[in-house]
Amino acid sequence: MIQVLVTGANGQLARCIKDLELQHQNLNFIYAEASELDICDLSQVERFFKTYNFQYCINCAAYTAVDKAETEIEQAYQVNAEGPENLAKSCKAHGVTLIHISTDFVFDGSHDVPYREEDTPNPLSVYGASKLKGEEIIKTTLDHYFIFRTSWLYSEHGNNFMKTMLRLAETHDELSVVSDQIGTPTYAGDLAEVILKVIDSNNQNFGLYHYSNEGVASWYDFAKVIFELSQVDLKLNSIGTLEYPTPARRPLYSVLNKEKINKLLGVVVPGWKDSLGVALTRLKL
Repeated sequence: MIQVLVTGANGQLARCIKDLELQHQNLNFIYAEASELDICDLSQVERFFKTYNFQYCINCAAYTAVDKAETEIEQAYQVNAEGPENLAKSCKAHGVTLIHISTDFVFDGSHDVPYREEDTPNPLSVYGASKLKGEEIIKTTLDHYFIFRTSWLYSEHGNNFMKTMLRLAETHDELSVVSDQIGTPTYAGDLAEVILKVIDSNNQNFGLYHYSNEGVASWYDFAKVIFELSQVDLKLNSIGTLEYPTPARRPLYSVLNKEKINKLLGVVVPGWKDSLGVALTRLKL
């Protein structure tokens, strides 16, 4: 039985992993939320690793409040950089493979073709910079690791864009959504399947990978399809980023290239509209 630690147990990705448990009977999951394991406390992390004989650690814990991070700088770096450093140190000491989740926000959006893993990061926000720092620390600390950069994550769990749009539609006849930020919506259930496939197959092609669903969309496009598939009738307006200012700057283009993950990990990536349909169906269950 393979022992797997999942941090950030209350987050949407961890909950999607939990949904897949029964399909992976050879894996024994230990879920730890922040109240049970503070990844920012090295002594606590080390005690946790000594208690259990883990083979894998999936780090789903993250500070994801992109706009708040602009003022809560120390907190963002603690969770997104110091926390992963503590996990990496314990993983190294106990021979554990670390699987860590990062973000498309490490890029500045100046490209017009999908970003590859070797492209130079240049984050525009504190959130993006803190996540990049976490990546860098893991790379210098460990040999056995997988870092998955993903984008626009949503699911039937937690708080996310899909659920926010559906909630707003209950009380609004008209909504305005940004149409000049381009990326790819990614269903957390698909990412969870990728992670568990890596563990099941004992894949040794360690390193940094990009994973999002296939296809390209703006937030406006994403909202439009959410409402179409949910048969919600409202007026949806397209606006520019300048019309919707936020404390944190966001990349205008952050589509991720998935060639590496397809080639080295054998991952077949679903289209974002198909996966959105799956998520909406599960949301109704």
